[in-house]
Amino acid sequence: MISELSHSTKSAGFWSAVAATLCSVAYVIAQMAEWAGLLGSLGGPESRSTVLGLAVLLTPSLLLGSAFLVLMVSVHQLASPARKVWSHAAVVFATAYATLISIVYFVQLTLVAPRMAAGREEGIEAFLFVPFDSFLYAVDILGYSFMSVATLFAAAVFTGSGIERLARYFLLANGLLLPFLALQMYFHSLIWIASLWAITFPASTCVLAIIFRKSGVRV
Repeated sequence: MISELSHSTKSAGFWSAVAATLCSVAYVIAQMAEWAGLLGSLGGPESRSTVLGLAVLLTPSLLLGSAFLVLMVSVHQLASPARKVWSHAAVVFATAYATLISIVYFVQLTLVAPRMAAGREEGIEAFLFVPFDSFLYAVDILGYSFMSVATLFAAAVFTGSGIERLARYFLLANGLLLPFLALQMYFHSLIWIASLWAITFPASTCVLAIIFRKSGVRV
């Protein structure tokens, strides 16, 4: 990796990693509550969310898209010249991820949830977010598949030992969840393996925050 980084890169990398970690942990806690039926749904991964569930689940998820994209741009700046092709690819797939999931979640929070709260779902059936059985759910898992590809490429940036090795392993582990994310529409039970994202992703971003912190960012 490049040893000398601008203060802007250090700050962007550190704070985007922190934001991504916090948003992902908030989502994981909300998802556990949702599957337990604490947010008004019937519980389990196949139940449709209530208005409360959509708000609690998708707000941190929407913010995560932008945080992850900035983080991958920062990783690109961190990469050595020989490794920038991999970090650049990570940025490309992170952009695709952020674009897709931002569309899904913004539509849910600004169009679907208000209409659900008012009891006016007629005409928006195509935009309802139904696990394993809706257009936007398919778009969502495509987005997270692209995130996995992005972390696979980002893993190739880190070739050192110690904290770099840890980052490489967690990013690679998150990337290897790709088939379990992408094929959920066909095999619903794959979601249980894909749920390891709750460990691999926040662990990855937490380690990246440490890497940028060690690079000398002033907090």
